[in-house]
Amino acid sequence: MSGLTRRFGTTVANDDVSLRVQPGDVVGLLGHNGAGKTTLVSQLVGLLRPDAGTIRVGGIDAVADPAAARRHVAMQPQAQAPIDGLTPRTAIEIAGRIRGLSNRDARAGAIRLAEELDIGHWLDQRALPEGRGLSGGIRRLTAFAMTVAAPTPLLVLDEPTNDIDASRRRLLWNAVRRRGDEGAGVLLVTHNVIEAERIVDDLVILDRGTVIASGSPARLRGTHDGDLRLELELPPGGPDPTADARDLPVTPLRLVRTGRRVLLTLPAGEAAPAVTWATALRAENRLDGYSLGPTTLEDAYLALTARDGERDDTAPRTIAATISQEAPNV
Repeated sequence: MSGLTRRFGTTVANDDVSLRVQPGDVVGLLGHNGAGKTTLVSQLVGLLRPDAGTIRVGGIDAVADPAAARRHVAMQPQAQAPIDGLTPRTAIEIAGRIRGLSNRDARAGAIRLAEELDIGHWLDQRALPEGRGLSGGIRRLTAFAMTVAAPTPLLVLDEPTNDIDASRRRLLWNAVRRRGDEGAGVLLVTHNVIEAERIVDDLVILDRGTVIASGSPARLRGTHDGDLRLELELPPGGPDPTADARDLPVTPLRLVRTGRRVLLTLPAGEAAPAVTWATALRAENRLDGYSLGPTTLEDAYLALTARDGERDDTAPRTIAATISQEAPNV
């Protein structure tokens, strides 16, 4: 897609957005709630028409011929799939048949996906109205299985891990990565920065409808391999010990405060004085706790999307200097 713009009255939901998902690539679309992610996806699959811009899926103009383009796309929407009255087995088999599988292949595929996602115990348990019969997590995993029931050139997954427990969430992330490795293009819409970082090839960060950064996770982190993050947890109503840079025993490469968390990115050589300082603050009850570990994409993401009232103090080695603003080549 290129130059995609969509308005709702005077509100610009997407503003000149461009991105590309190549076969075999998993591209993460990250953003806060309300950043415009779902609006973007709705245009990609023909549920909304853009006010400006182009969308091509498998060489097809998706704006001019959305029905043809949709045959190249399988989407898992953010909302739960309407499977009341069906078992997961039946729902997955139906999805496979709709996508052109034979009865035998659809049945075999449902069993294979149940094993991959560890939902075999619920395979023949019927979903009932008002969320009864199957938990939200099992329904969500069933919806993912329905989406991938048959090979499709482009998979669009909108917050696929919602409601899923930690162990099966890991299985789902592995399943997403496997589809990319098998040649499908995957557009993964999520706000789970840390987990998405582990499986994506490229990331596009959307904020208030605009692409503010894109590139590989390593590039977006904007730090050296040896850099560390020190996370401080402030007590309720407590003062921020980083508010005055003169009180810091180190010079952070980046400092972000969001809520009661303060994230400092540090060169490895400054870890010892930083930990000594944090330990002293904890002993004085000026912190609820602290942790030290490798830098993550979350630090850069929070700095890029800092809201009014949140601090984003970036030292001379800035994020902007290390982030590609070019869109990864739907």
